[in-house]
Amino acid sequence: MALKFYNDLTRKKQEFSEIAKGEAKIYSCGPTVYNFAHIGNFRANLFSDILRRYLKYRGYKVTQIMNITDVDDKTIRDSRKQGIPFKEFTEKYTKYFFEDIEKLNIEKAEFYPKATDNIKEIVSMVKKLMEKGYAYKSEDGIYFNIRKFKDYGKLSHLDISSLKSGARVCNDEYDKENAQDFALWKFWDEHDGDVFWETEIGKGRPGWHIECSAMSQKYLGETFDIHTGGVDLIFPHHENEIAQSEACTGKKFANYWLHNEHLLVENKKMSKSLGNFYTFRDILEKGHSPMAVRYLLIATHYRQKLNFTFEGLKAADSAVKRLEQLMSKLNAVKSDSGNDISRDIEKARSGFEKAMDDDLNMPAALSEIFEFARKINSAINDGMLSKADAEKAIKLINSFDTVLGVMKHEEEELSQEIKELIEKREEARKNKDWAESDRIRDLLKEKGIIVKDTKQGVIWQKE
Repeated sequence: MALKFYNDLTRKKQEFSEIAKGEAKIYSCGPTVYNFAHIGNFRANLFSDILRRYLKYRGYKVTQIMNITDVDDKTIRDSRKQGIPFKEFTEKYTKYFFEDIEKLNIEKAEFYPKATDNIKEIVSMVKKLMEKGYAYKSEDGIYFNIRKFKDYGKLSHLDISSLKSGARVCNDEYDKENAQDFALWKFWDEHDGDVFWETEIGKGRPGWHIECSAMSQKYLGETFDIHTGGVDLIFPHHENEIAQSEACTGKKFANYWLHNEHLLVENKKMSKSLGNFYTFRDILEKGHSPMAVRYLLIATHYRQKLNFTFEGLKAADSAVKRLEQLMSKLNAVKSDSGNDISRDIEKARSGFEKAMDDDLNMPAALSEIFEFARKINSAINDGMLSKADAEKAIKLINSFDTVLGVMKHEEEELSQEIKELIEKREEARKNKDWAESDRIRDLLKEKGIIVKDTKQGVIWQKE
């Protein structure tokens, strides 16, 4: 089956056809580093991570860019509010972001360009837009004339015919009702403090939208394969990116536009006023596992609204543990004989790939994985799985997890004391000294180790 994505530009599912054979170039809108990222932000990051991982699973060489927005209205406003020097403020939250994505097991992109490191490229693009007649100077900045770009609105399917000519909006973020000429470069005023650059187009700083266009062109070229982000970015941000990029180059900006839907909390929009606003760190402080958070945020199809609940988080934790426990049981299989599982392995692999090829249908892919897990668990419990087949099952589940990214793959080392206790318990069981066996089992549990006796032998796991 061919790999297909729902393309928001065409509003239909399309077969993925890369620009350079065997390569996939992705631009993913990254964080604005003015605060800790919340769980809605990480849904977008995890969606682009699953996309990246599955393209690699399918054999593509992936080049992903994720920008760091370290200069915009919010970063300037909040650094001044907190009384922290601007660069120190943005570097602090950039560091926190990277700490969080590491805990969530999000693969690193190839490049994380910062807006403040690409002022030269931004200025160059603004100059070209002015030379081509798409941009003009105003008293407070340089603006893009949306009426000069005939395809404006093609991503958001916005009709601009009734909008007032020449109306401008200076704010980086605004609603669809405010579709107007937008700022490419903002001239310095006292609210910016010491955040400005002296350039040939004037003393000031970039608008938010132009940053992504300049950085994507620098690292991915004038046209690239896939642009990702949340649905909230379709307008105005992504619409404006298309307009300024295509006006500048005369070429198509990105071939596929993939957007993840909103995250709700207990079926309500997440907001501080409702008391249901959570950063990733808030969730960890409540004692939840990063992998449970990861699983919950990837388990719903990316184009469906995701309802985050703490009950759902517990279920996600249980799902991850079921997979890890299965891997422990598979590693403990010692038998030389058992039923052939080749057909089950091929069914699970083809089912997983068919689901993921269909616009990254994660719910269907997970269903295939857990159906396979159920069958293998049953074979282990019945003593009908050989060590050779167990190794095949391990290999398959590990290949699935190169996409899911929810399991620990490193071998957990036991202390010598724990190893000796497990051996003494086995000896007691062989001697039918059940009291001693139970005593050691309870002692191991106190030390955080659960041992289980199966037909394949004893297996252990950490609590």
